[in-house]
Amino acid sequence: MTDKDVERTDERDHGPGPWWAELGAWGAVGLIAFGVLAAAWVFLRLPGTPENVATGYYQAAKVLAIGAVLTGSSLLGRRRTGAR
Repeated sequence: MTDKDVERTDERDHGPGPWWAELGAWGAVGLIAFGVLAAAWVFLRLPGTPENVATGYYQAAKVLAIGAVLTGSSLLGRRRTGAR
């Protein structure tokens, strides 16, 4: 029996990644815009705003922070790719 005939079962099967993993630069910019819009929504106390305003700002800040990290990562990746 050769190595090709044997099925390897010790390889780990990784599940799907986080929802933001494949957004790219424009998706990250969209997340930033959505985070700003959500913060403005909470600031204006429009319908759907939680009673505890800090919760709304926290949720908006999480989305904005993910967008900022993704934007920085994608721009840094482009810069490193262009420098080679």
